[in-house]
Amino acid sequence: MDVPGPGAPRAAAAKAATATASAATMLLRTARVPRECWFLPTALLCAYGFFASLRPSEPFLTPYLLGSDKNLTEREVFNEIYPVWTYSYLVLLFPVFLATDYLRYKPVILLQGFSLIVTWFMLLYAQGLLAIQFLEFFYGIATATEIAYYSYIYSVVDLDMYQKVTSYCRSATLVGFTVGSVLGQILVSVVDWSLFSLNVISLSCVSVAFALAWFLPMPQKSLFFHHVGSTCQGVNGIKVSNGGIRNPPTSSHLPGWEDVESKMPLNMEEPSSNEPVWESERRLTSRKNEKSKPDRLLVLKVLWKDFLVCYSSRPLLCWSVWWALSTCGYFQVVNYTQGLWEQVMPSRNESIYNGGVEAVSTMLGAVAVFSVGYIKISWSTWGEMTLSLFSLLIAAAVYVMDKVNNIWVCYSSYVVFRIIYMLLITIATFQIATNLSMERYALVFGVNTFIALALQTLLTLIVVDASGLGLEITTQFLIYAGYFAFIAMIFLINGTVGVIKKYRRRRDTESNSPVTTA
Repeated sequence: MDVPGPGAPRAAAAKAATATASAATMLLRTARVPRECWFLPTALLCAYGFFASLRPSEPFLTPYLLGSDKNLTEREVFNEIYPVWTYSYLVLLFPVFLATDYLRYKPVILLQGFSLIVTWFMLLYAQGLLAIQFLEFFYGIATATEIAYYSYIYSVVDLDMYQKVTSYCRSATLVGFTVGSVLGQILVSVVDWSLFSLNVISLSCVSVAFALAWFLPMPQKSLFFHHVGSTCQGVNGIKVSNGGIRNPPTSSHLPGWEDVESKMPLNMEEPSSNEPVWESERRLTSRKNEKSKPDRLLVLKVLWKDFLVCYSSRPLLCWSVWWALSTCGYFQVVNYTQGLWEQVMPSRNESIYNGGVEAVSTMLGAVAVFSVGYIKISWSTWGEMTLSLFSLLIAAAVYVMDKVNNIWVCYSSYVVFRIIYMLLITIATFQIATNLSMERYALVFGVNTFIALALQTLLTLIVVDASGLGLEITTQFLIYAGYFAFIAMIFLINGTVGVIKKYRRRRDTESNSPVTTA
């Protein structure tokens, strides 16, 4: 879910994965809980999300690990402990995704709640480098299992309730994170509570969340392994560029997958090739009973062929490349920014306002995301140039954060950094979604998240890990600023070439068009 965890705010790192989870669950079209019973599972899940996100100690994790409670050194925390979360998250992401579907969500939600309890219990009482590294592994489990939180609700409510329950579940985690950050800041700055006490509150909150998870109804269906034949009616066709609807020539689903589709071609300027890759699977499975479960190998084979079709679209590939590259850099910045703040102004000497900064950046980022709906621009023409410009602004914010030795400048640069990223990732998400059918929505976001994590793992191994270069935190942020500048340069060149080609085509079209005279 969109909530932070150990390793500096980890909720930010998990946002890309939650986009993947939300995407996957949009594919679940049928419900086993009657429509009038949607309120109970939604309320329970929102309550779970709120308490699992209500962790006031989160913005103060790095000062806590470096303080007298744990007595760890900066090199141990930044170069030996935090990288463990990155590695474990990457390794667990794909198997947890499949296990979530196979086990039908609820057991994985319980696993997440249990992992959070273990994480905060160890944060309170574990001592030593090895123990804290195990803590990071358990938090990697908690982060990887976030997919179950966003997937669960779509398996127990009707299709027409998706938008409403999505807003409720996301709002619950956002409110929980904001309340936790504000509460932590108040308790530290006003009441003068110890960071140990904040972790006690966090442990209590995740324990409440774990208890609530037991009362969630058990879903009867899932996306791949427990799909139930559809009983709902919908548009049986594919949307084409002129707005008309045509019937698909063949079915393109696994056994038991309903044929309710409303698809846009991956690229309006290129011929679509949606159907051929599914022909062999359709012939193999058309004779099976509609309610039969898909073969596991067939599921993976179909996903692979659909992957090839999706990424043959240039617009989708372009936005996906930016999504993966920028998310990798974003993960690194938010994971280690507390370490940078600690160097600029050590918490043992001065009052810190990490919780307030996290709350403000989250709220302003939400406002920026809301404004996306009012931005009018031709993304097909200027999209890459826009990505280049704002990536350059992100690079500047990270550079200022690194070079200006003033905590308030660091705080302000961090807020700007998060606002721009949240704005752009929302635009990228929308642009990717508009180039996809619903049945490819989950796959692309899952692949993008995995690539982002793989790049982050490589970057961590080279730059951060003690077995690699093990650089100082200030040097790391200089590299991250250069990384975003590199992204800006790539999209500036590509965008400039694209704009020139488009205007040349337009000029050639105008010159070749017949001239009418009076």
